[in-house]
Amino acid sequence: MLDVLFSGILRVHQAIYEATGGLVGHRLIGVPTLLLRTTGRKTGQTRTAALVYAKDGESYVVVGSKGGADVSPGWFFNAKAKTEVEVQVGRSRTNAKAEPIQKGDPDYDRLWALTNQNNGNRYNQYQRKTSRPIPLLRLTPTP
Repeated sequence: MLDVLFSGILRVHQAIYEATGGLVGHRLIGVPTLLLRTTGRKTGQTRTAALVYAKDGESYVVVGSKGGADVSPGWFFNAKAKTEVEVQVGRSRTNAKAEPIQKGDPDYDRLWALTNQNNGNRYNQYQRKTSRPIPLLRLTPTP
């Protein structure tokens, strides 16, 4: 029941973020949130997801947790298939290159700790709910 309620809150949050062009939404749920726009790997349509992020230098890092589900979220597969994405932070939009980071990658543990801390340690809770190693996605702005 709590998962359904939280999912609804996240949908409303994203709708507000998009409807205001980013004027409201960057920190609406108390954590820094960006909008990731990917191209649907099956449909070719633009898909948008509001995601908690952490900064790593000039890059943004997001977590493919899907609340601890046994499969990664659709946006992760879309970004993996077509790495050219758009990132919106507040009202600022930029093109970026998406790079999946899997468990075992030299940067994984450091970036996991960074994003987990930035999200109130929720990602550790999600990891305990699933046996799959939850992947990360680095989003590096492109010129």
